[in-house]
Amino acid sequence: MPTALITGGTSGIGKATAHLLHSRGFRVAVTGRNPETINEARLDLPDDVLIVQADSASLADTTELIATVKQHLGSIDLLFLNAGVFWPASVVDVTEESFDAQVDINFKGQYFTLQKALPLLNNGSAVVFTVGIGSTRGAPGTTVGAATRGALLAMLPSVALELAPRNIRVNAVSPGATATPLFDKLGVPKEAREAMQANIPLQRFGTSEEIAEVVAFLASNAASYVTGQEIIVAGGYGLRA
Repeated sequence: MPTALITGGTSGIGKATAHLLHSRGFRVAVTGRNPETINEARLDLPDDVLIVQADSASLADTTELIATVKQHLGSIDLLFLNAGVFWPASVVDVTEESFDAQVDINFKGQYFTLQKALPLLNNGSAVVFTVGIGSTRGAPGTTVGAATRGALLAMLPSVALELAPRNIRVNAVSPGATATPLFDKLGVPKEAREAMQANIPLQRFGTSEEIAEVVAFLASNAASYVTGQEIIVAGGYGLRA
């Protein structure tokens, strides 16, 4: 039975991916750091999904996480590095504290989760990063989020080359505007949402389930010859000049 570890797996895209993979026979472990979403996930996810409270910014938490996953799953067939935060702010308003926190969670945390998980990754397994279309398509207020997520994209080819001798495939999924709880947390008004949709050729936001399907594809044998690639899932956003 294949296994998956999903960071940031107690809400949104991560939780949708946990549901999908579990339905396809995976043994799944997810992480979260927010007690509220962890409690909601315990009610929503199947009982045999392992839910671990862990802060991606804490290397001590990551070390403990990997030990727990080893105990419960033994090894990993899919590592989905999905944890991240998005705190929009203009350049003049970004504080050193928020800058460092986003670096620690979005980049440093994912980097060292990968490093510490390497001994558990089976030969022929898959690693998937969540990056986001904002890393290559500019938008006001997204400088730090784009840079810290984009750092994962920058290292993608190198990681893919390093792990190729073990036949471990490393890819990224970059969602566009997706209807997740983040929209509600950010308080995006109706008018702004409509304006965003007008710039998407498919005229709608994506769903967490649609992103999860792409992650499942990258984890499957159907993607056995795909590595070092970014798959953009954004309804055509960015295609227009």
